[in-house]
Amino acid sequence: MAENKSRPPRKQPWENGWTPDTSREPGTRRLWLAGAVALATVVACVTAIAVTGRDSDDTSSSVPDAITAVDTSGPGLISFASPSASGVVTPSGTSRPSSARPSTTASGRPGHHATTTPTASAEPSKSSAPHGSSPRPKPSTAGTSIRSVNYPDRYWQVSGGYVALAPADSAADRRDATFKRVKGLADASCYSFTTADGGYLRHRDFVLRDERDDGSSLFERDATFCPRPSPYSGAVTLESINYPGRFLRHQNFRLRLDPYQNSALYQADSAFLLVNGLS
Repeated sequence: MAENKSRPPRKQPWENGWTPDTSREPGTRRLWLAGAVALATVVACVTAIAVTGRDSDDTSSSVPDAITAVDTSGPGLISFASPSASGVVTPSGTSRPSSARPSTTASGRPGHHATTTPTASAEPSKSSAPHGSSPRPKPSTAGTSIRSVNYPDRYWQVSGGYVALAPADSAADRRDATFKRVKGLADASCYSFTTADGGYLRHRDFVLRDERDDGSSLFERDATFCPRPSPYSGAVTLESINYPGRFLRHQNFRLRLDPYQNSALYQADSAFLLVNGLS
């Protein structure tokens, strides 16, 4: 009868003549199995990440098309590439564009040639004062008096070399309150005002004065004022040609050149009526 050499239960190796296998550590099979499972998991994760990355790249490549297809004309969207060119609205309802400064001007006086108006370094940047297309009064060689809108009994009047706003009660007052409106010395489309003694009204240190023409281009610009529309019917405002944005206005009954202000008081103080001469 053949000898039974089947392997006995490992729990009793010494009882059946078998010796335990000591060539490997106990539990090595389980470790190999766990390692294989871990490796398979890592491979699966790497594959999933790679596939997901390709999908996201495909999706992101189509985003610009989706963005460009959005309708930006609807409400609530702001376009930074093309801002609207809206102007500031004056009390009279007109926009206020910048003043245009002529490059070459005629003096309007015999013996004077056309001069180029330089840009003064101390000038304000641009005019923010009201402009419009309303008709301006034509220059006149006859006498002109300038009456205040908010003080209708007071006129521009030369007094002590300055121009004040005062009543014209006497003949001397009426003479001092009468000027000759001529073409602007620095711009023929604007105005200059001569006085009875042969001087001109010009601003210096932003105060309106009666001074003799010294023949300089600075004097010509200081003595030139451009009429602009006023909120008051029939009235004008007078803007300095070399200080755009500054207008003649009365303050404490003294005429001076002040920057435009969007206030009712400023608009009234800077509005004047050009009427027939008092003398």
